[in-house]
Amino acid sequence: MKNAELGKYAGLIKEYCENNYKNCLRQAKGKLKYPFIVPGASYAYELWDWDSWLTGIALEAISKSDDCIEYEKGCVLNFIDHMDKYGRIPINVSLKSDRFDLKEGVETNIHKPCLVQHALFISETTGSAEWIADDIGALEKFVGWYENNVRHESGLYFWIDDFAIGVDNDPCTFFRPKKTSASVYLNFLMYAELKAASKLEDMLKRKDKSAEYAKKAEDLGAAIRRECWDERDRFYYSADIGLLPIDPEQWLHSGAPRHWSTLIMRIGVWTGFMALWCGLATKEEAERIVKENLLDEKSFRAPCGVRTLSKYEKQYVVKKSGNPSCWLGPVWGISNYMTFEGLVGYGYIKEARELAEKTVMTFGKDIENCGEMHEYYDPETGVGVNNQGFQSWNLLAYKMCEWLEKNDEDRV
Repeated sequence: MKNAELGKYAGLIKEYCENNYKNCLRQAKGKLKYPFIVPGASYAYELWDWDSWLTGIALEAISKSDDCIEYEKGCVLNFIDHMDKYGRIPINVSLKSDRFDLKEGVETNIHKPCLVQHALFISETTGSAEWIADDIGALEKFVGWYENNVRHESGLYFWIDDFAIGVDNDPCTFFRPKKTSASVYLNFLMYAELKAASKLEDMLKRKDKSAEYAKKAEDLGAAIRRECWDERDRFYYSADIGLLPIDPEQWLHSGAPRHWSTLIMRIGVWTGFMALWCGLATKEEAERIVKENLLDEKSFRAPCGVRTLSKYEKQYVVKKSGNPSCWLGPVWGISNYMTFEGLVGYGYIKEARELAEKTVMTFGKDIENCGEMHEYYDPETGVGVNNQGFQSWNLLAYKMCEWLEKNDEDRV
């Protein structure tokens, strides 16, 4: 690399990843019947939803072999093994705790819509989807649960409650009434999940099903653009669906009943950049998202990457917390990575390089100083805020290092 210091830290990250990635692998045990992936060495026997998917993507890049494929497959198969009769799958399967176990008659959030994406990633990596052919019905049932239970009249999907929503204390969902948050994070994930379902069905030569899921993805994409794109701020926001029903007999409202099905929540959360990651944004929208939001140093652009909450927001804070973890400003490896992927996909190479370099410098210095990485970081200083030893999706920094090597400014 042109920058010697950057090259040093990229080397430290790659060495750390190559020496430690196998710490995320676990053999089958107890109710986890298949080998699987945990978020890091400090986790014993806990299978997490989007952690296993994203960690698995990192492990494939690091191992450069078939070492991890059976563990990847095992993540998907273990989750399917714990599906209930309704198609619900728990967010976490653990040998130590039943906190995430789904109970009859209790409504709560389930496994995030990324299981089909994980299955597709494995299938595309190996060149075959036959390993999941016998369980495609279960994946369809899982997607169907979302469609049948948490889809609003607007076409958007919503969280049941604020339990384990991934972006833990996103103000658009956290501490809000149940079934009122059409989170843009959830909807971008669902859009990607439906597209993945279409591709997976196509790999299994189920053309009718493939077309069906492609149409569902198209319809959801249209709903997201209609309800969540804000022309004023040039950004995607979550939507509030907690509105009173239209009652023609209610005299106060009868003269002018509402003609809107959601209210946009203008709270700047990093998940708006997922419109690039999942490929939903138009070319024009992408340009405005990048230039008017991502590059605003008073908002998201920080010395160490992407602030998870815009600095303009009253809820912005950088502090150590767990249960929930703090997503109210700190830089996270996954928000940096997903934004980076979106920038590359839309051809914003200069901006992608800057974000990759910031991530490499932050993680590399952490490894140099602590021998490990943290779960999240101070956006201004790059100092780790919480959970030293965290691996999980931070290992995706390996892919950033490789991308920087291939796209070195001296050769581009």
